[in-house]
Amino acid sequence: MPIKITDFTTAQEGEKGKELDWLCDDNWRLPDQLEAFENWLTKNKSLPKGVYAADIGFSPRDDAFGGGGVVSISSMEIMVSLGMELYISEYPEAEDE
Repeated sequence: MPIKITDFTTAQEGEKGKELDWLCDDNWRLPDQLEAFENWLTKNKSLPKGVYAADIGFSPRDDAFGGGGVVSISSMEIMVSLGMELYISEYPEAEDE
């Protein structure tokens, strides 16, 4: 997944929205994803006000001992101005086959 950004502005209830972007390819580390998402928001802050969703799919880090990513105030301000909700979806670590 890891970050899927969708526009639901013109979608009727129950319909899928229009996929705007996918970020981070196979990088499931939340700190990296939040940095990429903030960069995306900064570049796309002029999108028209609408109904958007950003779904960040992450896996817990084996090397984590606390800390992690931060959703900055500037990112939150941009999301509010766009009408964007943020979903944080936790996935189990992929098993190598």
